[in-house]
Amino acid sequence: MRAVCIQGVTGSIGRQTLAVIDLHPQRFKVDAVSAHRDVVGLAEICARYQPRWAVIADSQRYADAKAAIAKASAQTTVLAGAGGLCEIAAQPAIDIVVAAIVGAAGLASTMAAAEAGKTLLLANKEALVMAGDLVTAAATAAGATLLPIDSEHNGLYQCLPDGIADPDRGVDKLWLTASGGPFLRWSAEQINQATVAQAVAHPNWQMGRKISVDSATLMNKGLEVIEAQRLFGFDADRVGVLVHPQSIVHALVEYRDGSFLAHLGAPDMRTPIAHALGWPERIDSAARHLDLASLSQLQFESPDHERFPCLNLAYQALRAGGSAPITLNAANEVAVEAFLNGVIGFGHIAGLVAETLSQLPVSSPESLDGVIALDQQSRALTEELLARYRA
Repeated sequence: MRAVCIQGVTGSIGRQTLAVIDLHPQRFKVDAVSAHRDVVGLAEICARYQPRWAVIADSQRYADAKAAIAKASAQTTVLAGAGGLCEIAAQPAIDIVVAAIVGAAGLASTMAAAEAGKTLLLANKEALVMAGDLVTAAATAAGATLLPIDSEHNGLYQCLPDGIADPDRGVDKLWLTASGGPFLRWSAEQINQATVAQAVAHPNWQMGRKISVDSATLMNKGLEVIEAQRLFGFDADRVGVLVHPQSIVHALVEYRDGSFLAHLGAPDMRTPIAHALGWPERIDSAARHLDLASLSQLQFESPDHERFPCLNLAYQALRAGGSAPITLNAANEVAVEAFLNGVIGFGHIAGLVAETLSQLPVSSPESLDGVIALDQQSRALTEELLARYRA
């Protein structure tokens, strides 16, 4: 029986992780959970799973959360804020930490889990985008195991020898696929006028609102390129992107001899979650198995960088190095939130991120505190620039 901590349990990844765990009650115990503000959802999960710890990240909701969870589970200790998130991630009783908090808010607890030597299942790509070297160094020093559960990076991990991208073992290039999102065939003018409802309607995947918008701009794929570099060590020129509308092939590894190994599966996050939870064994996920004979075609094409400039911005930040990916992520989070709140139009997201990147000099933070300070500085600048982009 392995004790699991699920950070962001009320979100899409968190709930799908619970669905996989439900299939294996003799193998896993949900022992710690967190939510941002969803007191009702967190209390319901505590009532069902009876964890030892629960955290409400928004400290202003602590009193409500404590009262609701006390009725649901007498054995659950309720904590709050960033400190609570780090505390449950580092608990000695916890074996597996699922890092599923969206955005920079998940960085500190991801680092805490790495420093505590946990088996760390990474859905929070922003932690690696912002502080990849720090997280991987901490994991190595503490003997932590990092297992990606983004479908693309999980696919790469499975197609690489021992999960390692090593040119000496014939690995030449890593390929991530992108569905192209809901605006794949839209004109630039149509894309610029897209509504929130249109942007969050992903054609293949069930995801949260923020990541759905990132998928629509292709920023999500750009962040995944940076994440792949952090995880596997290849530079920007050796991590490519292919648009694949069917979302059946999630990643490919190109070898020196011309061979490609591809990871295929139904577009269902339970598959990579089950792979990482069970690793190194294979366990059931309840995801639909592909019927290869029924697949009429698998299409691949190059991304259109003019209609989807956010992908180029991510490559630009990766090549610039240092603090540039931190600024990229922070500016994008501010811009996407502004779009979701009706403050700016969809077509303004890329421009706002680009302007923030151009105005903030690149530096080299050497600590988590330095990363957080740069994140806050980037957000402040983006908020300042926001006024000229208001819809």
